[in-house]
Amino acid sequence: MSGDPIRVVLVDDQALFRAGIRMLLSSQPDLEVVGEAGDGREGVEVVRRTRPAVVLMDIRMPVMDGLAATAGLLADPAAPRIVMLTTFDLDEAAARAIRQGASGFLLKDADPEFLLAAIRSVHAGSEVIAASATRELFARFAEPVRPVPPSYRELTDREREIFALAARGLSNGEIAAREFLSEATVKTHISRILSKLALRDRVQLVVFAFEHGLA
Repeated sequence: MSGDPIRVVLVDDQALFRAGIRMLLSSQPDLEVVGEAGDGREGVEVVRRTRPAVVLMDIRMPVMDGLAATAGLLADPAAPRIVMLTTFDLDEAAARAIRQGASGFLLKDADPEFLLAAIRSVHAGSEVIAASATRELFARFAEPVRPVPPSYRELTDREREIFALAARGLSNGEIAAREFLSEATVKTHISRILSKLALRDRVQLVVFAFEHGLA
């Protein structure tokens, strides 16, 4: 695979779990584990030192939990993509982490191929990890609907159509097929939507849609 490998940091308090994930990722030519940590505080230090593209962050850890570590890392404009690791499919802590800027969540017992695909997807920004589960998560832990901000009204009709499909968790390829567009055109539309709405990534688009009653 061409290009530099995707740099990944693992933050989890279970050494055996980290070892298994490290072995899995190290078997892939396009992925590279550049650091790991056993608690959130150490994780923040490792991430700031190694500058990975993607962080796999356990939610529940000693010293500093994954929520606090994620909040600290996301205060940096150049923060990596952070994927939360949880043992519960409907975890309120995962919803909170995503609302504060995490790029998705994965179950710790996820299929290895799904985990690998998720890391690549979140790095590429082309789709939402476990889109249906993410939507279910926010439907379960819904917050009071906020007024639609003026920035949404700045979207063109076409951008609103793309927004609605992306909010349902459709990937670039799925939107392209549905709207008879090229994936490159969809990617351009998504980039403009995220820019206009000041959103970090596609999962934040899903959060925005739920928070403002647009899902």
